Amino acid sequence: MGLFETVVIALWAMLPAYVPNNAAVLAGGGRPIDGGRTWNGQRLLGDGKTLRGTAVGILAGAALAVALNAVAPAVADLLGADLPTFPLAVVLALPAGAMLGDILASFLKRRTGRERGTAFPGLDQLDFVVVSLLLAFLAAPDWFAEVFTLPVLAVVVVATPLLHLTTNGIAYQLGFKDEPY
Repeated sequence: MGLFETVVIALWAMLPAYVPNNAAVLAGGGRPIDGGRTWNGQRLLGDGKTLRGTAVGILAGAALAVALNAVAPAVADLLGADLPTFPLAVVLALPAGAMLGDILASFLKRRTGRERGTAFPGLDQLDFVVVSLLLAFLAAPDWFAEVFTLPVLAVVVVATPLLHLTTNGIAYQLGFKDEPY
């Protein structure tokens, strides 16, 4: 597999995990997941992690995975790459893992005394990747091993922070986010 195909597969396979947090920002608001609860004087998660945002994020990622399955043969022919399709368990695991990773990162930020919106380099860019990959592996280990080869994982780890910073910068410029990271 050449570099082009490796990059295409990495981005394609991660799209259902890339979209949920962006969808959550657009649809967020409403009741916080933690209900305002605190632990040692700090919020568990904060107002930015809502039930509506989480549900919309998971649904958006799952819908995208289903849509990608539908267009995979045509796009594969167009690009000349052998694109994976997503088994049902992965349709749910990738976006749910992305949202759970973001929630866990928020929890860690609160435990380390960081306020909502404060940068936590590394964690901010890869939290959702690690948990979405873990859930995908648990949901479909054979599929995971076939799709997420070491070169594909390397592309994911390098490309994700760049994509994350770019999309967050755009969302900040459009007024959807309070900080550009």
